Amino acid sequence: MSDRLPSLNALRAFDETARTLSVTRAAEALHVTHGAVSRQLKQLEAQLGVTLFRRQGRGLALTQEGELLRASTSPAFERLGQACTQLRRRASEAPLVLGCPGSFLARWFIPRLDRLKAQCPELNLHLTADEEVAGRLGTEVDAVLRFAEPPWPTEVRVVELAPERMGPVLAPERLDVPDPATTDLTRLPMLHTQSRPQAWSQWFAAQGLDPAAMRHDQSFEHLHYMLEAALVGLGVAIAPSYLVEEDLRTGRLIAPWGFIETPARLGLWLPPGAPRRDLARLVEWLTRELDRSPA
Repeated sequence: MSDRLPSLNALRAFDETARTLSVTRAAEALHVTHGAVSRQLKQLEAQLGVTLFRRQGRGLALTQEGELLRASTSPAFERLGQACTQLRRRASEAPLVLGCPGSFLARWFIPRLDRLKAQCPELNLHLTADEEVAGRLGTEVDAVLRFAEPPWPTEVRVVELAPERMGPVLAPERLDVPDPATTDLTRLPMLHTQSRPQAWSQWFAAQGLDPAAMRHDQSFEHLHYMLEAALVGLGVAIAPSYLVEEDLRTGRLIAPWGFIETPARLGLWLPPGAPRRDLARLVEWLTRELDRSPA
C-alpha cells in the first residue's frame, strides 16, 4: 500500500459526510454534486483498502475504520480552518505600503490624511518616499504613485488617475510685482528643479513663447525646495498644480499665467498579478480627491 496521502478533496468529502452522515447534505455543504461526493468516497476507500461507511436504516454510519479516520480528519480540518482565518486576518491587517514622490507626499497627501482616515477607516496605509521606491514595487512596496509619461513599462500595471498640470507660481508681495498678469515673466528670477528640467520648456512651448527667453537663475535638487524658495520671494517656480493647491487657496502663492496640461499622468503603479483588495478602496479615494482639486 502506498504511503502517499489521499487527495485533500477526497478527505474533505469524507469528513463532511462523516459529520452529517449523509452524502446529500455533504454535497450541499461543499457546493458540489451528490455524484462528486460519492466518487470521492469510493476513490478514498479504494486507495485505503477499507470500507468507511455502512448503511444504517435510510442513512449512513461510520465503520470502525471510518471512526479512526474521522478522529484525525475532524481536528485536522478544524486546525486548517483556524490557520486560514488567521492568515486572512493577518493579510487584511498588514499595512498597504504606498510609495510616492516626497513633494507630493508632503504637499498633497499628508494634508488629506485626516480625510482619508475618516472616509476609509479600514485602510491600513503606510506611506513612504525615496528616489528608489519604484524599484521595490512588488517586494517591499505594494503600489507607487508616480507622475510619468506613457507608454508604461510592460512589467507593471498602471491605473491612470489624473493629468499633470504645470504652471508658474510666485509670491507677489515678496517680489514687489504690482500686477503679475501684465508682468513680463522673463524679467523675473526663474527657479528650476533638477527633477523636472523640461518643465519650463514645456510651459513656454505651450504658451507660444520662445524657450530661448528662459532665465536660469537658480536650480534646486528637489521641487519641494524650489517651492520654499518661491514662498520666500526668491523667484518664480514652475510646479504641478496639485502641489500648490493650498498655497493658492490661502494666497501665499498666485498663478497669474495659468497652468498647462503636460503629457505626464499621475498613475498608481502596481506589480503584476492580482492586486490587494484594499487597493480598490485606495483608487476610489484617490480618484475622488483628485476630482475635488481645482482645475
